[in-house]
Amino acid sequence: MFSKIIFSTLFFLSACGFAQNTKTSNTVLMGGKPVRTYSKLPAVNKPAPKFVLTDVSMNDQTLDSYKGKYVILNIFPSVDTGVCSASVHHFNEDAGNLPNTVVLCISKDLPFAQKRFCGAEGIKNVVMLSDFRSDFGWNYGVEMIDSPMKGLLSRAVVVIDPSGNIIYEEQVPDISQEPNYEAAINAVKG
Repeated sequence: MFSKIIFSTLFFLSACGFAQNTKTSNTVLMGGKPVRTYSKLPAVNKPAPKFVLTDVSMNDQTLDSYKGKYVILNIFPSVDTGVCSASVHHFNEDAGNLPNTVVLCISKDLPFAQKRFCGAEGIKNVVMLSDFRSDFGWNYGVEMIDSPMKGLLSRAVVVIDPSGNIIYEEQVPDISQEPNYEAAINAVKG
């Protein structure tokens, strides 16, 4: 009897491990060198995966918090790098004032660092959110799983319509490059 319980438990655990490893990783570049991410971005015309992220006041924010609006997810490794900082500035200026639209800038940076960055840089038209204690990177397929950047998020943009469906996605091929801002903004404008 005891051996059956152990066998059943081991079988269950191995099946769970197999299920977790069935997603296909994706490859992006970092300065021309390959870096794998957990998987690919969620597909266009599908419901956006739910998430819980932390804002600069240490409060939980969910995708449902922005229901009924266009949501631009500006996803990047760290606000402390030049390209990431540039993407926040660009969306702050160009997309932050689109009607019925919110821009969520998402990284693994701690909320304290995000708040300090926004204050120092005069960022007021985007919402900074941290993935430091959630599974957002896995659910959206953007968490890097190897290289010195392992654990951080790759550079990507996802646009979600007011009904919660993805209408645009871009996994930036090389995280040292900026995303296609115009395409993301045009997705909102229709």
